[in-house]
Amino acid sequence: MLISSAYAQTAPAAAAGGDLMSSLQGMLPLVLMFVVLYFVMIRPQMKRQKEHKAMIEALAKGDEIATAGGLLGKVTKLADATVTIEISAGVEVQLQRQAVVQVLPKGSI
Repeated sequence: MLISSAYAQTAPAAAAGGDLMSSLQGMLPLVLMFVVLYFVMIRPQMKRQKEHKAMIEALAKGDEIATAGGLLGKVTKLADATVTIEISAGVEVQLQRQAVVQVLPKGSI
């Protein structure tokens, strides 16, 4: 007819070291992808977290700050987990220290 018969060939015996090398070559792209991911995403994020923690620990009375909610104010009181800021004359707000995102230069408010 139109289709000829196809016969399967027997596979040659693989060398014992060949299996190990082929599995290592298969894992190489995965390892390289993880290394790139570490240097592009994980490492910079850890650096930002470290800088933010140092900034929060260095807060002092009189610092002018910006919060995650967009409030700008001057630090009036500090506690272990909270900070009290004056956002207007006579108006004070108590926030968690983690809500502080930036210490502003003096005189910016």
